[in-house]
Amino acid sequence: MKTFEGSMTALATPFRDGAFDEQAYRALVRYQVEGGTSVLIPMGTTGESVTMTSDERARAVKVAVEESKGRARVVGGAGSNSTAEAIEGVKRVRETGADGTLIVTPYYNKPTQAGLVEHFRAIARAHPGFPIVAYNVPGRTGVDMLPETVQRLCDIPEVVAIKEATGNMFRALEILEKCGERMTLLSGDDFTVLPFIACGGKGVISVSSNVAPRMMADLVALSRAGDIAKARDIQVRMNNLHRLLFIESSPIPVKWALHLMGLFGPEVRLPLVPMTETNAAKLQAELRHLGLLKG
Repeated sequence: MKTFEGSMTALATPFRDGAFDEQAYRALVRYQVEGGTSVLIPMGTTGESVTMTSDERARAVKVAVEESKGRARVVGGAGSNSTAEAIEGVKRVRETGADGTLIVTPYYNKPTQAGLVEHFRAIARAHPGFPIVAYNVPGRTGVDMLPETVQRLCDIPEVVAIKEATGNMFRALEILEKCGERMTLLSGDDFTVLPFIACGGKGVISVSSNVAPRMMADLVALSRAGDIAKARDIQVRMNNLHRLLFIESSPIPVKWALHLMGLFGPEVRLPLVPMTETNAAKLQAELRHLGLLKG
């Protein structure tokens, strides 16, 4: 079963006058491919998938597949707090020609650890042979998928990787101890890419790489190659960017950054609202400091 490694971007989704801006989305995909991103992740949290219709989500994944032209793999988000809805979402992702799917732990209804296993098992049974990246982000979902649960997911061949967004190195080591090479360990925390890879991780699903794909791709490559000094320099250099891209609810700041960079507008869908002027000015200054703004 194929797995996914390297520098991966949780793509933001551009809107124009309330509608999905396909032209701007294609430009973002090209920017990612040219910047060395190995895997595109449309329709995750950063993509505002929960505010989009099923047709819009399917179209966004399809556009990523079309525009990347095989130069980067595509893992389409299809998570839901309804197992039946997730199964249908994966069906639509498969139909786009994507390489796999990202499934977040069910949010709001707070399943037990046993319920999490059965959720992923049901999705895998409905879509045999289609790679699944499990996504653990307790801060967003209200449920934490524990290492022993990840170990149980190793019995499901379709679950090839886990995006672990706790930023906890002890957690990463425990998963590695329980799963070894069977489960690809991916960071979901931009602040800890270098230490996470040092603990056995194989890559990152990043928000910041929307804005700085080449820097993140270099950070991941250097970390995996064991060039700690150079990797550390990039990790430290990007730290303030990470902080500012999460200073308000994501993806508000990253969309504002992409707007300043001329890639697409800052429009978000309610209940998100535009970035405050004070924080926007701080983010603009940091983008200029990193050389990410033209002129």
